[in-house]
Amino acid sequence: MVWFCIFATAIWFGLAFFWHRFWQVDQRLPLSPATQASYPSVTIIVPARNEGQIIAATMTSLLGQIYDGKFSIVVTNDASTDNTGDILKNLQSSEQAPENKLSIVNGTDLPHGWAGKMWALQQAIERAENTSRHDGSDYYWLTDADIIHRPGVLASLVAHAQTNRLALVSQMVRLRCQTFWEKLLVPAFIFYFTLIYPFRAINNPSSSIAGAAGGSILIRRDALEAIGGIAVLKDAVIDDCTLGKLVKQSGRTIWLGFGERSFSLRGYDHLSEFWQMVQRSAYTQLHFSPVLLSIAVIGIIVSHVLPLALLCWPALALMAFIYWPTIRFYGLSPLWALTLPFAAILFAAMTVSSALAHHLGRSNKWRDREIG
Repeated sequence: MVWFCIFATAIWFGLAFFWHRFWQVDQRLPLSPATQASYPSVTIIVPARNEGQIIAATMTSLLGQIYDGKFSIVVTNDASTDNTGDILKNLQSSEQAPENKLSIVNGTDLPHGWAGKMWALQQAIERAENTSRHDGSDYYWLTDADIIHRPGVLASLVAHAQTNRLALVSQMVRLRCQTFWEKLLVPAFIFYFTLIYPFRAINNPSSSIAGAAGGSILIRRDALEAIGGIAVLKDAVIDDCTLGKLVKQSGRTIWLGFGERSFSLRGYDHLSEFWQMVQRSAYTQLHFSPVLLSIAVIGIIVSHVLPLALLCWPALALMAFIYWPTIRFYGLSPLWALTLPFAAILFAAMTVSSALAHHLGRSNKWRDREIG
């Protein structure tokens, strides 16, 4: 037992001090954008499917962006069966959307081999390219329909990209963290995401590690075109990190950090809702490999479960220590830093569930839509 405790403690010591300081939550989008000599044009691209309860708030936040350059919004109403389309039309004709700033694309049938979200993005970008004047926008801002952005977010994204010569700037928006299950699982989800995709490594041009957060991605139009456009991601499940990888592999510089002024309205009141979200992509992350699945599950047991069961205090203390910055970012009590082993057990179960779903032939969905 002593030797195991030493081994588990060594694992957490190595993660804490020898893996890109992934846990420090210090890569953040600047709050005050630097003054720019010029302000490039931006087209905001939004895929929306059955977002009637929140689309008015999220679109209003986009229309209210304070930006000295030109920007417009193209949103795809992706075969919504609720009142999403009616709300968008009302916004389009309201005073909140002056000078034809908001365009609406009524999504067409999903082509074979396309994932729903990617097809929605593709249609919006095609509309932007067909209707833009001169040479089109300099940047696309891909943002989900469930996210509210404070008025200065667009300016901060563009300024960060321009100042640091970045082809892609992505921010991990704040997920909702109000219910019990959200408090238990949301910070842990972010913690493990940064473990797999350490932001410092992503932001280091010398590192091969790449990634992005799909809720908010600003990308240069020429950088997207250089990798083949959205079409190269048409069937991607983890589309955001695939996009980041392709852009970085093309020789361009990317950046991923935490956004403090962008908030997801998507809620997870019940465990089943969060379970479905993780199950969608967990086994994909392991490249559909039973061997990697076994390693992941054994790793969680060794690093999380057994230290708790055997009360290995040095390992538990290190675990809580490096989890605390994420807990603090979400404004939770320090006591929640002690819950990581319990969250890890649930994530292991979700990953196994994801593998079972794959091997049973159940397809992935975006907003209750199958891949075509």
